[in-house]
This record gives sequence, structure tokens and C-alpha cells, in this order.
Amino acid sequence: MKIADPAQSAPQDEVQLMLAELPLAGASVLELGCGKAEKTRALAATGRVREIVALEVDTIQHEQNLLLTDLPNVSFLHGGAEAIPADDEGFDLVVMFKSLHHVPVAQMDRALGEIARVLKPGGLAWISEPVYAGNFNDILCLFHDEKVVREAAFAAVCRTVANNHLLLKKQLFFSARSQFENFEQFDARMIRVTHSNHRLSPSLYEEVRERFMSFMTSQGASFLNPQRVDFLEKPGRVETAVPPAPTS
Repeated sequence: MKIADPAQSAPQDEVQLMLAELPLAGASVLELGCGKAEKTRALAATGRVREIVALEVDTIQHEQNLLLTDLPNVSFLHGGAEAIPADDEGFDLVVMFKSLHHVPVAQMDRALGEIARVLKPGGLAWISEPVYAGNFNDILCLFHDEKVVREAAFAAVCRTVANNHLLLKKQLFFSARSQFENFEQFDARMIRVTHSNHRLSPSLYEEVRERFMSFMTSQGASFLNPQRVDFLEKPGRVETAVPPAPTS
């Protein structure tokens, strides 16, 4: 397994990639760390999945999600990946978009164990994580350096695969585009978020603004951010061999 692959960095819409790769027809889907439910909505819009359970640990965002009334096949629950409020073997698919590195490091193995627990045998897990590289990452590092937690998340996935709790189907590497009209939009989306308490001093805030503005054009600021998907499968049940009938 590789944490990154600079040779595979072509731009790709992750939602379209996911929809093409996952067997959605009639599936029961669990989304961990659903955030503002943007990808939840994309999954529901396919009309192919049977149900979606969308879990979010941020209380403020979860309460906003509960106000959504146009997603009848989606259930929003409050909680984290390390303690999934669901029965064993209840889901065909688990999807986790850039959220594993937000799980406390000491709980990452537990979270992956929980994913294995709630997946049906043969079920699939789509775990995407940002790669620690690129201009956008360099800006974020000024006030929120995720190198350690991203490496810890990858190490946890490697342990899960090494222990055969989940099997590696394949890894996918690509770049996702982030677009901002102005610094105010970056501020709202990346600094003033409800799931993290970013407290920047005036001087650091200005340094972040200046770094961001160095990428501004008349069309805004655009970044290509390297990504990785670890596409995993829960081992299926071993069928008991039926002994051959005795011969006369």
C-alpha cells in the first residue's frame, strides 16, 4: 500500500468516481462524517440505493442536517466512526470522505474495526483521504497541520489490511479541485468551521490571507489537491464444504 502516488494525479471528480466504482443498486449505505450532506445527497440522487444512514459527530452540523426534508431515504444520526450506532453486518457499503484523520488517533483502529463490524460479509468500504502535498495543503499547514494525523490514519488502514479485518481491493489516486471566489469564502469554508476551533492570531491570519491571495486570479483561486482512496472489502463467509455422497 502507498500513502501517495505523484505519478497518478489527474484531476477527477470523486463523486463521479465513487458512483462509477461502487455497486449501488439496492444497497444499504452508511456514510461516516457526512458533514453538510453534499455527498449524501449525490448518493441519494442516483435513485439506486435502498437507504442511507449518514453519521456526523459535529453536533452543530448534525442539527442542521436534521432540518433537511427532501431526503426521504436518508437517516441522520449523531456519532463518530469509533462507536457506530448500528447493528452488526447491516450495510452493503460504508463511505468515509476525508474523515478518518479526524478520528482521535487512539481510536482509529477501533473505527476501522467498527466499519468491519457493520459491513455485511463481502461489503465494501470507500475510505478517501487527502494526501499531504500541494499548494492548498501548504496554506492549511499554516494554521492546521495534519501531517501526523493523516499518516496515522494511513497506518491504521494498513494495520487493518495486514490483520485481514478488511481486504484491499485497490487504491485510487487522483487530484480534486478546490475553487474559491475570494479569501472571504476560504475563511468561511476552511477557518471558521464548526467542527474545529481554529484560533488564529492577527499576524497568522494575515499570513494565511497573503499566502492565499498569491494564488488569486480574475477567476478566483483554484487548487488541485492530491487524494487517495483505499477501497476495502470485508472478507466473506467461508462456506462449509458438503461431503460427497457415499458410493455403493
